[in-house]
Amino acid sequence: MSVLKFLFIVFEVVVLFNLVILVHELGHFLAARWRGLKIDRFGIWFGKSIWEKKINGVVYCLGSIPAGGYVQLPQMAPMEAIEGKTDSVAEQLPPISALDKIIVAFAGPLFSLGLAFIFATLVWQIGRPVSEKETTTIVGYAPTNFPAAKAGILPGDKILEVDGHPVSRFSGVSGESVMWRIVSSEDDTINIKIDRAGMVTNFSVVPVKRETKSYQRKSLRQIGVEPFYTPMVAKVVAGGPAEKAGLKPNDLVIEVNGERVYHPAGASERFKSGGSQPLAVKVRRGTENLVISVTPEIPVGEKEPRVGIGWDDTGLMDVVHPTPVEQIKTGVDSMLGTFGALFSRKSDIGLQHLSGPVGIMRIYYLLFDSDQGWRLAIWFSVILNINLAILNLLPIPVLDGGHITLALIEAVRRKPIDFKILNWLQTGCAVLVIGYILYVSFYDAQDLKPDKEKAIPEMKFAPKASTESAPAPASPK
Repeated sequence: MSVLKFLFIVFEVVVLFNLVILVHELGHFLAARWRGLKIDRFGIWFGKSIWEKKINGVVYCLGSIPAGGYVQLPQMAPMEAIEGKTDSVAEQLPPISALDKIIVAFAGPLFSLGLAFIFATLVWQIGRPVSEKETTTIVGYAPTNFPAAKAGILPGDKILEVDGHPVSRFSGVSGESVMWRIVSSEDDTINIKIDRAGMVTNFSVVPVKRETKSYQRKSLRQIGVEPFYTPMVAKVVAGGPAEKAGLKPNDLVIEVNGERVYHPAGASERFKSGGSQPLAVKVRRGTENLVISVTPEIPVGEKEPRVGIGWDDTGLMDVVHPTPVEQIKTGVDSMLGTFGALFSRKSDIGLQHLSGPVGIMRIYYLLFDSDQGWRLAIWFSVILNINLAILNLLPIPVLDGGHITLALIEAVRRKPIDFKILNWLQTGCAVLVIGYILYVSFYDAQDLKPDKEKAIPEMKFAPKASTESAPAPASPK
C-alpha cells in the first residue's frame, strides 16, 4: 500500500469518526443553549488542547487524545475527571431544573439516533455490499480436527437451526446468525439441525475454545464451521501451474474433478490431495463455464503440491437496499443481544470482547481499505451511532443515562443532590469508565497487527522446459 493511500484512509477514518462524536455533542450543546444553561467549553477529543478559540463566551477546542468529545456544562453534574476543571464555580451559578438536565442529557443520544437515520437513508439509496458468506447458512468448510466434522457435519450442509433457534444468516450479532448462536450458547453441547439434500438431521456438537495467552482476549466457543462462499481467484502466481493452465483472476472455481467445492480452503485441499496428477477444474468466467486441466507442482522450499493461486477473501458480492427502519431495528437487536450475553452468567462473552475507540477506528480503516469502502463505512456508521445512543443511555453516572437518572432522583427528592456527593460519584465513575476504555483498548491494539492467515502466500515454482502448450479450456458447458 502506498504512503499516500494509507494517509488518505487515515484521514477518512478521522473525519467520519469525529463526525459521529461531533453530532452527539452538538445535541447536548444545542439543547443547553435552548434551555439557557451556562456553557464553558465545547471540546472534540480529550487531553491538552492543541487548538482553542473563545466565541461568545464558549471555548471551542481540539484535544490531543483522539478518543471522544464533550460539552462542559457546570450546572449539570461535575465532570472534571474527564473534561478538566471548569472556568465557572457550579455552586455560584443559578440552579437549573431536573427537566432541563434530562432534556440536555437526552439530546446527545437523540442526535446520534438522528445521524444513524440519516446514514441509514443513504445506505437505503446507495446500497450496502454484502458477501454471500454473510447471508448464507450453508457450510462451506469443516476442518476434520474440529467438533463439527467429527460430529458428521459436511460442506454443503444447510444449517436450519442452532439450539432450536431458526437461523437465516451465518454472521452478525443477531439471533438469526449461526455464529452468534454458537458463541453465545450456554449448554455443554450445541444442537445443529441440518438439511442435507432434502434430508433433515440433528447433530449434537461439543464446542471447543482455542487456547489464548493471559494477555489476549479469551477465546469464544466454536465448532469449526466456515460459511459457503464461491472460491474466487485473486492472484495467479507467475510461472505456476494455474497460470500455465490459463486460470485468471476473478475466475470462480466451481468443481475439482467433478466434486463441488464450497470454500477456498476446500478447493486448496482438493488441489493438494491430487498429488501431481492433472485435475479437471471447472471455473466460471463471466457467463461461461470452462473446464481447465491443471497439474499441481511442488513450490520451491515446500513439500506439498500446489497450483499457485491466492484466493479472494470475500467471494461474490451483492448490493442490498434495506430500509432505514430495518437497519435501525437490526442495530437495536444487535445491542440487545450483546447485553443479553454480557449479563448472562453462563455466557463466555465478557466486557473484554467489546471494542473501544481503537477497535472502532481499526474497523473503519479496514472498511475504507476495501473495494466498497465508503458504502461499508456509512453502513457501519448506522450501527455505531445506534450503539453510541444506547450505551450513553445506560444509568451510569458520567454517561447521559446517569445524568437522567440523577435528575430523576433530584425531581423525586425535590432538591438537588449534595454537590460534594455528586462530585465524588462522578469522579469515581469517570475513573472506572476511563479505566475500562484503556482496558479494552489494550486488547484492541493487539488486533492492529496484520492477519498472517489471510495474507496471500508468496510461492515460487521451478521453471520447467516444455515443448507442450498449456492445456486449452474445453468448450463451454
